[in-house]
Amino acid sequence: MTAPTKPDITTEEDIKRLVDTFYDHVNQDELLGPVFNDFAKVDWDHHLPNMYKFWSTVLFGSMAYKGQPFPKHMGLPVERTHFTRWIHLFTQTIDELFSGEMAEQAKQKAVSIANIFQMKMGLWATPLTKS
Repeated sequence: MTAPTKPDITTEEDIKRLVDTFYDHVNQDELLGPVFNDFAKVDWDHHLPNMYKFWSTVLFGSMAYKGQPFPKHMGLPVERTHFTRWIHLFTQTIDELFSGEMAEQAKQKAVSIANIFQMKMGLWATPLTKS
């Protein structure tokens, strides 16, 4: 008997499910949770809808997200280990919920975003890869 195939990311509801599940994992994580909640004091009611728009723009080209994500991250107390954990949790979340071409693209885009942020923050050594 084969395991049921997971759906690919194809709708705005899929984006919402991905983002909500991912940030649930982030909030429970001992490394990332304090950065988001204690240091940045993220307003989740505001942040999550922005992340739906961001990932809709990145994956579907919806152009729903208007803004520049990098400046908001510049002053955070993060190191390479934070980016490595972020990629791990993002990849884990996608693998938990989805499979398919768009799911793979989402993982690749997340790695690219993490690498660009690290480069801009002066944390660049060698590029991160999906774990």
